[in-house]
Amino acid sequence: MTAVELGLDTFGDITLDVSGARVSDAQAIRNLVEQGTLADAVGVDFIGVGEHHRPDFAVSSPEIVLSAIAARTERIRVGTAVTVLSSDDPVRVYERFATLNAISNGRAEIILGRGSFIESFPLFGYDLSDYEALFEEKLELFSLLRTEKPVTWQGTTRAALNAADVYPKTEGGFRAWVGVGGSPESVIRTARYGYGLMLAIIGGSAARFRPYVDLYHRAVGEMGREALPIGIHSPGHIAETDEQAWEEAYPGFEAQNNSIGRERGWPAYSRLRFQQEAGPEGAIYVGSPETVATKIATTIRTLGAGRFDLKYANGTLGHDKLMRSIELYGTKVIPLVRDMLSE
Repeated sequence: MTAVELGLDTFGDITLDVSGARVSDAQAIRNLVEQGTLADAVGVDFIGVGEHHRPDFAVSSPEIVLSAIAARTERIRVGTAVTVLSSDDPVRVYERFATLNAISNGRAEIILGRGSFIESFPLFGYDLSDYEALFEEKLELFSLLRTEKPVTWQGTTRAALNAADVYPKTEGGFRAWVGVGGSPESVIRTARYGYGLMLAIIGGSAARFRPYVDLYHRAVGEMGREALPIGIHSPGHIAETDEQAWEEAYPGFEAQNNSIGRERGWPAYSRLRFQQEAGPEGAIYVGSPETVATKIATTIRTLGAGRFDLKYANGTLGHDKLMRSIELYGTKVIPLVRDMLSE
């Protein structure tokens, strides 16, 4: 358990500057590169950057941002959180990640998903009625491309391939996961195609995901697949004390949830809901290094996870606070978690 990987995720949120004004998309991206560089310096294992096509997130091309981070770092693994495979082309996705893997000297990995936002579908000319077929077929094709051998494939969502070879070739492949929000069918699909399972736990107790972990292990065994790690993705923020972390984080969580909630018909976000999720049974990892480390270690033990990624950017919280959170995560939380897991 002490060998568990501890990473960070971000969607490149548009934050507020010290005067309370929104930063530009360009500045948010430059800030993200600086955050990734710091994460490497303080010992974080992984930095994941999400793909979105909406005004509250700056990153629509994560691989470019990750290449910038890779060029400025030495050891941290770089990947997505997630790549929306359904509205992209598997061949181009594979080529971009093979290129990122070369730039990073083998540190690239990809988390594939259907996406919890749908803006990319009309943007790139896809019909939402094909939501399931798009992901199923493209995941199958991507799995074939991972062999780095000529691919023959036919489906309904893109042109067929006949002994097609794809370049550049890697020096040993790259790790790939599928992001899952809690569907048994998605868990079984992930096992069938031989991907690591990345659980997006953004509400409620992590313990309720244990049946999905057990299902994944059973499916991997029945299909004769290699045992692969379980990962967890959950939001949070770290400051010197619990109270400071709560006060810093809440406005950003409120702004983000209310912005998305207006589109999806959610009730207004409340401080009570925030504090419940920040408690021992909730999905928000907000507090002092000791509080966050204890909660992470408990979650890892509960689910038998091999990786935990803290989504450290949530809404409008400023760059300076994000940098401090990353510093505390690397210098305080990670050593504490490793100590707790060694007991």
